[in-house]
Amino acid sequence: MILRTHTRLGTLTSALLIAACGGGEPGADFAGETLAGEVLIDGSSTVFPIAEAIAEEFQINHPRVRVSVGFSGSGGGFERFCNDELDLTNASRPIKDSEREACASAGIEFTELPVAWDGLSVIVNPANEFVQCLTVAELNRVWAPDTRVTTWRDVRAEWPDEEIDLYGPGTDSGTFDYFTETVNGESGASRADYQASEDDNILVQGVAGDQYALGYLGYAYFVENSDKLKIVAIDGGNGCVAPADETIADGSYSPLSRPLFIYVKHSALDRPEVKAYVEFLVENAQDVVPATGYHALTPEEYAEDMAKLSAVTGA
Repeated sequence: MILRTHTRLGTLTSALLIAACGGGEPGADFAGETLAGEVLIDGSSTVFPIAEAIAEEFQINHPRVRVSVGFSGSGGGFERFCNDELDLTNASRPIKDSEREACASAGIEFTELPVAWDGLSVIVNPANEFVQCLTVAELNRVWAPDTRVTTWRDVRAEWPDEEIDLYGPGTDSGTFDYFTETVNGESGASRADYQASEDDNILVQGVAGDQYALGYLGYAYFVENSDKLKIVAIDGGNGCVAPADETIADGSYSPLSRPLFIYVKHSALDRPEVKAYVEFLVENAQDVVPATGYHALTPEEYAEDMAKLSAVTGA
């Protein structure tokens, strides 16, 4: 399993969670005994920073619980989840019917919990001075499976006759699924001649080192690397709007705003360490999510998540 560390989150989330939880002692009791065991999580690289930040803080209070967080992509996470290899999976899109059927065939019952909002972000190199905004139609012309676009001039006549070097998520990514469905009208419909990776940091490095690059990834990765990247505003029909906390929250960054999810296996909630981790996530997401670069849900929406958990656990 691949693990990453976002060190910039540590100090901020520690302060937030100490305030939110009143400061817990290491090895705090849960259900009358010290928690121990392992929580296995995989899935979306977009949701990864949220899951990892929660895991780091949870393990401060429960050092005998090992929380492993991977990022094989939403599709890869669902495959492992429905193969009974995980306790939770992170997703930047809702579960597909085929994945739901795979879980049902394996006897895996689960609950879907929305945890945050993301503004899927289109990025270019900071040295690119001519691209400020792209329409959804222009994105489609660039990324459609049958496209003949190879240079920036093919997008707009006044732009330079320089080849566009494309970077984007791999086909197991929920970001790939959401972008292709929104921009190209069908999930998975995309040109194949681009640099693909499930690791958003590789996409960041690619665009940051390529003057004529164009890519897309989750908003948190732009925020974390805003000194290396330039955000592109998107015109979804109501003028050019760039992703930001405000535009993602009010829905004006359209159509590339999307919810982020975790899926939790019901049988895993029978284990105290898993139940405690998921409850910790929902209880503290209001504070932690903004620290990871995403937009938090409302307190009422997190209360709905907790009610879903309670319906499963009987708590």
